[in-house]
Formats: sequence, structure tokens, C-alpha cells
Amino acid sequence: MTELGYYRIATAVPAVRPAAIEENAEAIIRSFLTASDQGADLVLFPELAITGYTCGDLFYQSPLLEAAEKALSKIVEATGARSSLLVLGLPLTRRGKLFNTAVVVRGGTEILGVVPKTYIPDSGEFYENRWFASANEADFDHVTIAGQRVPFGTNLIFRHEEERRSTFAVEICEDLWGPMPPSSRHAVAGAQILLNLSASNETAGKADYRRDLVRQQSARCNAAYAYVSAGSGESTTDTVFGGHAMIGENGRILAETPILSEGSQLAMADVDLELLDKERRVARAFGSTATQELTQKDYRTIWYTGRLQKSQREKLLRPVEKDPFIPSNPTTRLQRCEEIFTIQATGLATRLERTGIKNAIIGISGGLDSTLALLVVAKAFERLALAPEGIQAFTMPGFGTTDRTLNNAKELCEGLGVHLKTVDIRPACEVQLNDLGHSGEPSDVAYENVQARYRTAILMNAANMARGLVIGTGDLSELALGWCTYNGDHMSMYAVNTGVPKTLVRHLIAWSAETWASQDVARVLQDILETPVSPELLPPGKNGEIIQKTEDTVGPYELHDFFLYNFLRHGFGPQKILMLAERAFEGLYSRKILLQWLTMFYKRFFSQQFKRSCLPDGPKVGSIALSPRGDWRMPSDASAELWLKELEKL
Repeated sequence: MTELGYYRIATAVPAVRPAAIEENAEAIIRSFLTASDQGADLVLFPELAITGYTCGDLFYQSPLLEAAEKALSKIVEATGARSSLLVLGLPLTRRGKLFNTAVVVRGGTEILGVVPKTYIPDSGEFYENRWFASANEADFDHVTIAGQRVPFGTNLIFRHEEERRSTFAVEICEDLWGPMPPSSRHAVAGAQILLNLSASNETAGKADYRRDLVRQQSARCNAAYAYVSAGSGESTTDTVFGGHAMIGENGRILAETPILSEGSQLAMADVDLELLDKERRVARAFGSTATQELTQKDYRTIWYTGRLQKSQREKLLRPVEKDPFIPSNPTTRLQRCEEIFTIQATGLATRLERTGIKNAIIGISGGLDSTLALLVVAKAFERLALAPEGIQAFTMPGFGTTDRTLNNAKELCEGLGVHLKTVDIRPACEVQLNDLGHSGEPSDVAYENVQARYRTAILMNAANMARGLVIGTGDLSELALGWCTYNGDHMSMYAVNTGVPKTLVRHLIAWSAETWASQDVARVLQDILETPVSPELLPPGKNGEIIQKTEDTVGPYELHDFFLYNFLRHGFGPQKILMLAERAFEGLYSRKILLQWLTMFYKRFFSQQFKRSCLPDGPKVGSIALSPRGDWRMPSDASAELWLKELEKL
């Protein structure tokens, strides 16, 4: 267990052969030592790994069962120099019954407990009822095994004495396929790691079904779920086993072995217990309603110790997504863009329909955000079968407007069939600055904000004249950083981009260009995508180029979106976010640069909450939103000192 909340799990598929117990034990030991050398906190083996799952009526043979227990003693002794946990399958006979069990061993010196299988399959190619009794038939709660008296039962929770989040529980194969998996109850009782020792044979399409089961159970339980099935060394008399092993976490697969491979297989991943802990706190799925049927007597806590050296943990074994808001798979990304765009358009269409308003007022700058907003408005009008004449677009050149963005605004509206009115705001802004005794030079923020506020006033007044709705264009990333003018572009009557981060805005525009925009509109959209992000509030350069670039001032949006996701979605602290950013952006940004912009992120996020406390309505489209009425409630005067002090230490 590391200080950042990671727990390394290995799923091992040893090369076993039915009834070859000594060989199997050696294979288990080798796999365990290999995984332990690679820093595994826990190594999980398949169902009945010591004997092999496909022994059939040999399970009636006392020599096989006695040899299996002796082999367990050998495994315990041979792994004594390691602190990793070992969980493996063993047939165990007690009081005239044979149980299919999982044995949990700590550091090769202590057997922590034995968990019997609950659901015993008895259909198709599976007929375990011929040999094994269900856990429900056990009339004892302790067994003596390998010279140790240990807890026995399905109600065992294994918890680390120091790292209390390192808590796991076990179920076996068919348990996961049952209507009420024991792992669901284990999760409610506090287990963050769920283990499944399995023997699932290969048939067409079955691997996908297993993968879905693991993914869904990990999501349903807000847990890590490690699954490992018997390998190809099992008997092929009537079935073939593929050694399918995988590690899931909260709905996604972190690591997986190839199916039907020869020899031993190993899959490892670092599951994030801090992330899971936060998910459970937020979701409240494990609150009083879920636990009302559980009592302290229902579960027995088995405490364990053991810690690996930090030197074994230099490499993080889990994917770190550079763009957490953007699916990496191109097909999934296109589907996600369509879904999000539809949510935006549906939200606006419903608002227009419910209010009876048939006119939308929108400011168009030729930049990313207003472009996406206009595309959404056009689709909403199409959805309601409203004439495009009801869309009143305004472009309002100011002190920093360039010909490039102005022309793009005009061509975009022309391509969409939207009327565009041009209002030069410079004379009015100069009057306001003069009334204030301002020099009229770009010497302070008032020079910039007078433009943003005047533009909003024009839009609001135009909406009153047309009985229309002012459509907000600001995005989620700008709201997180407070990169908007209070009561300027910060305000609208319905903000369609409020849940869309800047990195995703680009993909939504690109998706529109690729899937439904006309050729002329797509050409304009491409140039807009290539234009530097800027509020264009400061005068352009000598050649009319954009001088004021947002990312030069506040930092790259790809970093801020990464910070925002891990700060809000996962609740991580600065040290962990920095570590993840170093891995995600390796070779792109130095540690010094990452620290610079991460510090900026925290300072702005805390200081700009007052802008988020009075946001207009707008649709939530993803797992993160900053609406004060929904996902994020925070005092506007909260202190950032705790986070900034941690950054100083880094």
C-alpha cells in the first residue's frame, strides 16, 4: 500500500494439471514470488488451483484431499519471506462435507481465513453438487488447517491494521453469476476490494459476458474487483479453460490476461482505494439504507499487517488518461459527442418550449465557445421545427477583435442561415471609460471588462425587445478558473455550454463539422478550431494578429481540465494530482511547469467561487458540473491554504 492510496493486485494463472498436486504447488509458488517481486500487495489464484478444477470424481479420493492440505502447508512455508497476501483455491473436507474454498494467507506465515463457495453450479457442463456442499451447509465457523485454527465462513472481511481502506472479501466463481452475489453484501459491509476465484470454461462470447459481469459488479459496488479463472492446463475432456483474469475498478477494466494462452499468466494493476473511498462517500450507496439489514454480528473482521518497500512501486500500474473528459476510442468518442450535443440541444429546446419563447439571442465572436453554442441553438430550433429567423446573432467587435474571428463569425452565421447583426461597441465603451475618468489605455482589467459587460447589456436588451432568451456561451473550464467577466459573459438566460470543458468543446465542434454541417460551415469550423483561444479584449498586434492568448495567462486548458477532473471527480489532493500529471504529460511539461499551473488552478478555483454561486441554468452533460443548485456547493470565502501549503512542499 502506498501513501497515495494505491493497492497492487496480481491475478495469477499458474500452469496446473488435474491431480498433479506437487507440480501445481510449485507453479503457484513461482507465480506468487514473481508477482511479489513486482510489488504485489495481494496475489489471487484460480478456483481449486492446488488440485485443478477438473478432477471430477477424484474429489472423492482421500489421498487427493490430504495431499492438497499438505501442499497448502508447503506453499505457506515457501512464501514465508514475503509480506504479500496470497489467496488460492483448495478443496477442504470437514465434518463429512467437502467445501470448495478460498484460503487467505498473509506473508507465508499465517492463514488468515477460509471462505467457502456459496452458489454451487449444477447445470450444463457444471455439476459441482456431485462433490461440494454449499457454504450454507456449514455448521461451524472455524477450522484447523496447516496447524492453525482460523475463521471459516462467507462473512469474513480482511482489513489492514494501518491502512484501513485496504479491506477485501472473497467470493468464488458462480457466486458472481448468482442473483444476489455475496460480493454485494461484502461491499456494503465495507470491503473495497472484491476477489473472485473462478473456473469458467471458454465458449463463444463468454469472455465478453464475464468481462461485463466484472465491470458491472465493480461499478455497482464502487469497488475493485479481481477475477481469475482456471487456465488451459485443466482437463479438456469436455471443456476448455482459458485462464481469463482481469482487474476491474468502479466500472472499468484496468488489466486483463489474454485468453487461451499457454503456460502461466499474470495480470497486475494498482487499484485506487482513495478514489473508491471518495466514490462511496459521494454516492451514499452504502449509507443507512444499504446497511440496515447488516449487524455487527453479521461479519467478522480479520486484521492483517504487512507492507511492501516503496522502491518496488516506482511505476504506477494503471492507465492515466491525459484527456479524462475525452474517450480515447475514436468510435466511442464520436458516440459521446453526439450524446452530449443532443443533451445540450434537448435542454435548450425544452426550455424554449416550456416558456413559449421562440427567439434566441446569442453573441458570436468567432471563437470556440460561441460557435458551439450557436450550433446547439441551430439544432434546438430544428428539433422544435422553429424557423432559423428566430435566432438573432450579434457580433460586437471591440478593442481586440481581429479580422479573422470577425470574418469567421459572419461566414458561420451565413452558412447556418442565421441573421447576424454587427454592433461596434468601441464608441460606447470609450464613453463609459471616459465617464469613469479612465485613461482609455489597456492598463487595467476595467478596460477589458467594460467590453464584456456592454456586450451582455446589448444581448439582454435585444432579448427584451424580441421576447427572446439570451444563450450563454461560457464553458465549464472557464467557470472553474473564473475566466469570465462577472455580470458580463458570466451571465445569460440559459447557458448551454456550462457543463462542457474546453477540451471537449473542440471535439464537439469537430464532430459537428464531420457529421452534419454543410461543406461551407465545416470549412469555417475548421478555421475556428485552429484559431488561438482568446477573449480578444486587448488590441491586436501590428499585423492584426491575436496578441492576447488565454492559455498564456491562465495556462493550457488540457492541464486545467486534467486538474479539474481529478480534483472534483476523484477528490485527489495536490501531491497525487501532480504525480498523475507527471505520468500523463511526460515529455510535454516539466514538473516545474506542472506545479506552476496547478498552483494557478487552486488559487483561481477558490477565489472565483463567487461567480459560480450565481450561475444561470444550464444542462449537466457529464460527471462533473459546477452548478450551485446541483453538483457543487462551496463557500465563496473558503480558504485554499491547505492545498497551497501542500503544493509548497512539492
